[in-house]
Amino acid sequence: MGAVIVGADGIARCPWATGSPALAEYHDTEWGLPVRSERGLFERLCLEAFQAGLSWSTVLGKRPALREAFADFDPDAVADLTDARLEQILTDARLIRNRAKVFACRTNARAVQRLRSGDGLAAVIWAHRPRVAPPETAGQVPTRSPESAAMAKALKSHGLTFVGPVSCFALAEAAGLVDTHLVGCHRRGAGAR
Repeated sequence: MGAVIVGADGIARCPWATGSPALAEYHDTEWGLPVRSERGLFERLCLEAFQAGLSWSTVLGKRPALREAFADFDPDAVADLTDARLEQILTDARLIRNRAKVFACRTNARAVQRLRSGDGLAAVIWAHRPRVAPPETAGQVPTRSPESAAMAKALKSHGLTFVGPVSCFALAEAAGLVDTHLVGCHRRGAGAR
């Protein structure tokens, strides 16, 4: 169940990436490549929070508008957003209009700023790299791990919200901490360094 799928272009991809051209593009050019910048990791944290209860395809489709609303996920700019601006964001139909998720972006941006007095966001995240055997099917890819649970606990201890073991595992996959591209996928081995 859920082995790689060879598309019309002759390229083998993970099954989740074959649902649309946008998913294939994201899979081929971004997902699983190592991200160590504060801004890049902050964006992925926010996007994983927005994904809770939704499909990744939905979040990916709204990412351009989310980037616009949240100043390209610049933590300093997001930290400075006023309640009034966040309320205005909640009226934009192009966005995911969940009050808790929108306000969590600002809360998390402020936590990221505080992390700068220590090792920083990247150090906290990259200290918790999940260990996963190379999966051959989608069913072999876990949704959480002891490391993602530890990452969630560490992030929460620094004041971040909407971070749990599942969202932290998804973050680890997206940001290249762990390689869950399936065996046979053309992107297998491209990340997790």
